[in-house]
Amino acid sequence: MLGFTLPRAARNTRITRAHKVSAALVATASCAAALSLTAAPSDAATPSAHAPAAVKPVSANGLPLTAKDRADDGKKDTVLASSVADHLKVTGVEKQGHTAKEAASRSVERKAIATPKTAPKAAPKAAPKRYANNLDGWIRQSLDIMKAKGIPGSYEGLHRNIMRESSGNPNAVNDWDINAINGIPSKGLLQVIQPTFDTYHVAGTANKLTDPVANITAAANYAAHRYGSIDNVNSAY
Repeated sequence: MLGFTLPRAARNTRITRAHKVSAALVATASCAAALSLTAAPSDAATPSAHAPAAVKPVSANGLPLTAKDRADDGKKDTVLASSVADHLKVTGVEKQGHTAKEAASRSVERKAIATPKTAPKAAPKAAPKRYANNLDGWIRQSLDIMKAKGIPGSYEGLHRNIMRESSGNPNAVNDWDINAINGIPSKGLLQVIQPTFDTYHVAGTANKLTDPVANITAAANYAAHRYGSIDNVNSAY
């Protein structure tokens, strides 16, 4: 506890009871103040002594940043941000293009699967061959039928025998030979009698003795069976 000494003048003065009480109060107050200062930590009196100092930014060379350095850093940050944004845009466009290609490919595949294959169209039937309605046309039509039926003969052989037998007249009738006497006269281009026509008639031709094509093919069929070919006939047969 701190000592308390009265001033010299006070020692010579008579101390009353009131003086003693006042002195005691002053001494008590002084002790309380002294204890308060002693109990407080030393660092509490200077709280700012331990506070971290503010760090000032410096440039790459260790010097404090200038306004120009800050502007340059701002531009670099802007360029970097723009580059990143551009990269993201390009990547997004590429992804969209890839996705679109995949969608188009799937669409084509679905279309190929969904579209049924159509049966190939049958080749159009060839138009029936037309022949002239004269001796040349009758011979040519007969030759085509003979070829299809396997009956031998040539244009020359047919034409030669027709000209000898009827002179090319499809309605020619022989009414004087033995067949006429027997009631079965020879008729047509190749002068065929009815029984011979009936026996050697070629299917697909008219069933009429004087029909030009039917007459020629029946006669050629008869000659093929008897002489080997109408080409081998050079006289009445």
